Amino acid sequence: MKKEILVVDGYNMIGAWPELVNLKNRDLIEEARDRLLQILSNYQAFENIEIWVVFDAQFVPGITKEYTKYKVKVVFTGQGETADTYIEGIVDKLKNVLTDVTVATSDLAEQQLVFNKGANRMSALDLMLELQRSKRARDKEAEYQKVQGYGRKKRGSLTEEQLDELGRLRESLSGKSIK
Repeated sequence: MKKEILVVDGYNMIGAWPELVNLKNRDLIEEARDRLLQILSNYQAFENIEIWVVFDAQFVPGITKEYTKYKVKVVFTGQGETADTYIEGIVDKLKNVLTDVTVATSDLAEQQLVFNKGANRMSALDLMLELQRSKRARDKEAEYQKVQGYGRKKRGSLTEEQLDELGRLRESLSGKSIK
C-alpha cells in the first residue's frame, strides 16, 4: 500500500474556505492558520495520511521554519520564497513509487506544474468537500460503534446476567436497594 501525503497551500485555503475567510477578514490570521491545522489534523487522523501545510512569507516575513502542530507538518517558507516554489520542490522529493502526493491549491498554474511532476491535484473547494465527506464518514463510524456497544467500558468477561446477580448480592450485603 502506498503512503499518501497531502501538501496544502495554507494561505490558498484560508482565502477560499468561508470559515477561514471570515477569520482572515477580521485580522485573525493566526487563528485562521490554527483552525486550518485543526481541521486538517482531524482529517489526517481518520484517513491515515500525512499532511504538510505550507505558508509562504507573505504574512510572516523573514521566518523560515518547519514544525509539527496537531500532528500536521507546518512549513513557513523563507522570505522571498513562495509556497508554490516550495511545493514544487517538495513534490520532486516526496513523489516516488511508494508515495502518492496530492497538492491542494486553487492556483491553476501550480496545479498544472505539480501534475506534470506526477502529483495529484485538488482545488480548495475539492479539499473542503473531501473534508466534509470524511467528517460524515467519521460521524457515521462513531454512531455505528456506539450502537454496537464499542463505546461502553469493558467489564471483563462477565455477562449482563452475572453483573445483575452481583448487584443483587451487593445490595443484600449492604442492606441498600440498588437500581
